[in-house]
Amino acid sequence: MFGVTRHWHKRIVRAGENTLETFRANPPDRIIADDDILFLDFGPIFEEWEADFGRTFVLGDDALKRRLADDLPRIWDAGRAYFRAHPEITGAELFDRVVELSEEAGWHFGGEIAGHLVGEFPHEKISGDEIESYVAPGSSGPMRRLDPSGRVCHWILEVHLVEPDRRFGGFYEELLDLP
Repeated sequence: MFGVTRHWHKRIVRAGENTLETFRANPPDRIIADDDILFLDFGPIFEEWEADFGRTFVLGDDALKRRLADDLPRIWDAGRAYFRAHPEITGAELFDRVVELSEEAGWHFGGEIAGHLVGEFPHEKISGDEIESYVAPGSSGPMRRLDPSGRVCHWILEVHLVEPDRRFGGFYEELLDLP
């Protein structure tokens, strides 16, 4: 378990139609089925630093579910490449690009945000009004900046894809800005 004893956010396991829900939702428990899609979202703390990690898994041979799961890291990688290619990028610009990449691949983007700041635990709680702490519409400040303590800001990029008929989704996230 890599020495992890705490998590900074709730641990999420979602399957089937529950994969359509965003982080804040608390859908009813659901038993994972034989031909299901599911995702995990964990926020472990490593040596007093927050991490955030999400992955999608497909049980069975459903080609559409497998394609969605395969597209998640590709879209994440393309989002990261866009971030790296644009030194003055804002959270709103990166959000728009990730949504565009999702749609180009034939999916809906299912998230309200496409990422957020992480830092030393316990970080100052991000309030819903602090849009500059998110990769989201309205986040107009540069992502490459220093935090109030003078440290470089670190970001999580997250991709939440939803199947066009909105029967299921998938999720992928990890640290955006370290090599």
